[in-house]
Amino acid sequence: MKAVHVFVSGDVQGVGYRQACRQMARSFHLVGWVRNLGEGRVEIFAQGPDEGVNEILDWVWVGPPGARVVGVESDVVAPDTTLTDFFIQPNPVTLRGDDPPPTPRGPSAR
Repeated sequence: MKAVHVFVSGDVQGVGYRQACRQMARSFHLVGWVRNLGEGRVEIFAQGPDEGVNEILDWVWVGPPGARVVGVESDVVAPDTTLTDFFIQPNPVTLRGDDPPPTPRGPSAR
């Protein structure tokens, strides 16, 4: 088993990259996750059979139609034995120091 932590840069948000990555990872029998980062990159954690991990590492350079990958950084890391599927993780919430916290909306905010 092999695990990798990957950062993909370029035009990789708003083009279905995360959805395509999940589909490809599952087809390679991998578990892990993918998410958008605030600065326009995509972050991926993938693990499984060595051959499948190598396949996803090749695929991230291409991505789905509409993506334009300009850089990939990857490191082999320790596996996470708690993972059982490959999923799209919620995007991290990033606030600049001068941004107020989000205002609650909806009926529960009253």
